[in-house]
Amino acid sequence: MRDVTLTFDNGPEPDVTPGVLDVLARAGVPASFFVLGHKIADPARRKLAERAAAEGHWIANHTYSHDTPLGNLPGADVPETEIGRTQALIGDLAHPDRFFRPFGGGGALGPHLLSRPVADYLIAGRYTCVLWNAIPRDWADPEGWVETAVAQISPLDHALIVVHDLPTGAMVHLERFIETIRDAGGTFRQDFPEACVPLRRGLVVGDLAACVTEPAGTA
Repeated sequence: MRDVTLTFDNGPEPDVTPGVLDVLARAGVPASFFVLGHKIADPARRKLAERAAAEGHWIANHTYSHDTPLGNLPGADVPETEIGRTQALIGDLAHPDRFFRPFGGGGALGPHLLSRPVADYLIAGRYTCVLWNAIPRDWADPEGWVETAVAQISPLDHALIVVHDLPTGAMVHLERFIETIRDAGGTFRQDFPEACVPLRRGLVVGDLAACVTEPAGTA
């Protein structure tokens, strides 16, 4: 274990995100928040994203509805309604790299993440696609996720972990997670490992094709 990048998906949540921000501030850990568009459409929730940005965290796009992996969604309007609409709501809170994380449907990687129209939209819009290499499923195991996370992170030189600022009870253990990583010699950083970024500012720099469902009949 060496470096750990901490990211939060599916917020902001008024009952959870403020406590997460308090823990990060006490620990001096910079993180990224991949927010849902339908949540930050609520002015009160957007204020939580504003607080996170003001405290040095990166605000990123995690689709509008978070209902179905985008590779499984037909329709020419999907890129704009799921990604463009969310980016507009993020507005001036956005990082210059325009970070976007697709919905994995339980944390899986694969071609279900993006459709070809979505991938083309990300390229044209100069987005940066951010994936992950550690996902301890804190939503399903709110009491035991820390141990799972440590086991996933331990063999990696640079781990990009996904947890969730959701009202599951999991974030009660965030401070313990941070302390455990540091006690094991890990260091927290904010940037993303190259292997988890197949698209950077619209340029394909990794295996983006592995994330894309191509139209039927495409060679």
